[in-house]
Amino acid sequence: MSSAQPPQSPPPENPEAVVPEVADRPVGHEGVKVEVVEQPVWTTGAGMAGLAILVMLLCIIGIAGGILLIGFERAATGVGAVIALLSIILILLTTMVKVISPGHTQVIQFFGRYLGTNRRTGLSLVPPLTTAKKVSVRVRNFETETIKVNDSNGNPVNIGAIIVWQIADTAKATFAVEEVEEFISTQAESALRHVATTHPYDGGTSHHPSLSGSTDLVSRELADEVAARVNLAGLEIIEARIGSLSYAPEIAQAMLQRQQAGAIVDARETIVEGAVTMVESALAQLEARQIVDLDPERRAAMVSNLLVVLCSDTNAQPMINTGSLYT
Repeated sequence: MSSAQPPQSPPPENPEAVVPEVADRPVGHEGVKVEVVEQPVWTTGAGMAGLAILVMLLCIIGIAGGILLIGFERAATGVGAVIALLSIILILLTTMVKVISPGHTQVIQFFGRYLGTNRRTGLSLVPPLTTAKKVSVRVRNFETETIKVNDSNGNPVNIGAIIVWQIADTAKATFAVEEVEEFISTQAESALRHVATTHPYDGGTSHHPSLSGSTDLVSRELADEVAARVNLAGLEIIEARIGSLSYAPEIAQAMLQRQQAGAIVDARETIVEGAVTMVESALAQLEARQIVDLDPERRAAMVSNLLVVLCSDTNAQPMINTGSLYT
């Protein structure tokens, strides 16, 4: 009795054109991250650790005494077993006693399995037969390299930043990334490049601040950007500041001339505004005190002369009119 065979699909005409199956999640998304979170490991205080050290010394003395007895051929029955037992106890206690300095932690593993993090400073005891990797949680900082990017207006600028950071989750910092310092350096440079391209170098507004005029706002945005990128590594960004900022050399001279022109225009506007105010005040005082009666033509001539004197870059040269007021 033959069993029914399931229908088979015909072979493809071109075997090389077979499309491989594609995973639902491409490499690099949430599904491939190392999901590990810091947790405390079982530890005891300095008292138990001191007792363990005392037991270790006694084991060393016992092992040395047993070896001497064997060397003098006076070993009693079972001395070898006692030496082996003391050696095992010594090895176990050696793997349990840990010393941690302030500002450091130890990531504890048991044959590759993460047990927890020991943050107890000084002497402490951890589970036996475990290995410990020291991880610093002190505050660190570095300065990114000065990179050339285009701001939101397309102008090339040179920009660098100072990043202050520390490790907040020792488990993620140890197992989620390969090299913490290299990782944060690369991500900080990437975040700096992204932030610089979304702001103009100068002339910003309240809704679109500039790199040079709104340093605090840009620095806060940079800190948030870097923090979001390094969160998977368990890192905390304390502060981010713009360390260097300038136009690229190829446009620096042109931008300097533009800034100088803008400054001259602003100064001229201020001078003209002040001169008009002074002329208005002078005419009002002359009329109020009835010093001189000015018709429209003489009034216009006086306004013109006063504006020339007040707005001129050079000192006015006095001229004495020996004729009438109209010549």
